[in-house]
Amino acid sequence: MQRQLRAATILAAALLACGILTATARAADPAGNWKWSFMRQDGQSIDITLSLKAEGEKLTGSIGRNGQTTDIMNGTFKADEVAFTVVRERNGQSITSKYKGKVEGDAIHGKIEFELNGESRSFDWDAKRGK
Repeated sequence: MQRQLRAATILAAALLACGILTATARAADPAGNWKWSFMRQDGQSIDITLSLKAEGEKLTGSIGRNGQTTDIMNGTFKADEVAFTVVRERNGQSITSKYKGKVEGDAIHGKIEFELNGESRSFDWDAKRGK
């Protein structure tokens, strides 16, 4: 009986260790190249590229669309969550977009918030890790 109990204890410990190693191996990693598209109100599709690098909780990188690349600012990565700011010029005015998202494997799902013409706007973004 003691042998069976000891064997069961060893098996349970091994299974727990395997589960911990698997969870660690799947830890979120925002580093790399990401892509997504969205449709403008006029029906035009816009392709976005995002390149991220993580050093601890600090997130750096750049975002590009229509052949223009802009550095991200104030980037953070904490508990699978990314957050950063992008400032662009449009028609002589500065537009600040705040990106927040959760890294889940090879995807990031989140929200973009910005103000345009005095009106607050937001929409979802869903990026896939680029190859």
